[in-house]
Amino acid sequence: MKRRHGRPAGFTLVELLVVIAIIGILVGLLLPAVQAAREAARRMSCSNNFKQLGLAIHNYHSSFRMMPKHGSGTYQTPLTAANNASKDAPGSNRSDLSVLVGMLPFIEQQGLWDQISNPYDSDGAGPLEAFQAFGPWPNRSLAEHVTNPYDPWMANIPTFRCPSDPGVGLPSHGRTNYAACLGDSGTLSHIGYISDEGNIYNSAWPPIANTTLRGAFRPRLQSKFRDILDGLSNTAAMGEIITDLGDNDIRSRAVDSPHPDMWKANGATSCKPYIDPERPRFWLANGVPFTGDAEQRRGSKWAMARPFYTGFLTVLGPNTEACVQTTQEGEGNTSTSSRHQGGCHILMCDGAVRFVTDSIDAGDPNLPQVRVGADFTAPGSPSPYGLWGALGSRSGSETVGEF
Repeated sequence: MKRRHGRPAGFTLVELLVVIAIIGILVGLLLPAVQAAREAARRMSCSNNFKQLGLAIHNYHSSFRMMPKHGSGTYQTPLTAANNASKDAPGSNRSDLSVLVGMLPFIEQQGLWDQISNPYDSDGAGPLEAFQAFGPWPNRSLAEHVTNPYDPWMANIPTFRCPSDPGVGLPSHGRTNYAACLGDSGTLSHIGYISDEGNIYNSAWPPIANTTLRGAFRPRLQSKFRDILDGLSNTAAMGEIITDLGDNDIRSRAVDSPHPDMWKANGATSCKPYIDPERPRFWLANGVPFTGDAEQRRGSKWAMARPFYTGFLTVLGPNTEACVQTTQEGEGNTSTSSRHQGGCHILMCDGAVRFVTDSIDAGDPNLPQVRVGADFTAPGSPSPYGLWGALGSRSGSETVGEF
């Protein structure tokens, strides 16, 4: 009789390679789905943070019958030869505290608020080194923080951070991913018309400010819900911004505009020639007139009320370049931005959180901004910047539909 030889147990090499290939394909298909699910969770968490800030604004208004001021604090005493060199410790904060500072007690940060609202001495060295209530100027340098630290301004607050933004640590002085809406016209968007000493900076400025400060928040001036004539559900209160990673991102590093008056025609887009055409999310490697140092970047100082740090305009659409006039501490066209795909969150004045896509109707950015005077869009006009501009103005009587 012939002996039958059975097939040996196990896989052949070909079968094993086929199984490995199938596993590799499945993993390749699965990883993007996992990453998308994680980003969806981070985006939801970011939206929840914004909802907390919306509740904080409404609770603040219920308590004080006004919105928290963007540009509050203590004023600088008249400068003398003795105190001109240092404008803080133990001097004032120059009324440069952002809206986020006033919201602290309403986002379960009472302990931090108590530190800020009372005199502060980090090392107990004595009254000459102690800070008065509401602290020093938030834009003091890292070297000053090392010499005489004011810890509250360096705090990182989870509610102010989007989980999708990877920025952490120095040289930032406390990061934030949320900024106040200052409207659709940039003139005087840094201090309104109030000086560091608490006076009217220039008698010609208030009439200009009345036509340009069109946002829910007006720097160094008080705002109330009753001032938002377009309706709370039609007006943006805050928007999402990225924090700088030191990579020359056009959204987080400021460039000085070459335009002599960037509020006039073609001024808002005057920094575009400095964008790298091969990598349009970044500035060119050479020849770019950057402003500020590594500490002075977008979203790097949550307590600082200047537009580049904690504000935005609805002139250029979301995720566009940061273009300023001369300095990052002054006026400039800075928009919303995020690490989410395709757009960013905004918080409406009624507390609703919306996701705005990069393709939202933003009108013609080359048109002049609204302001009294020649060569500007006339006061009382609808926003020149489409639906995006309409969301930024509180009393423009523009129609805001679905977006």
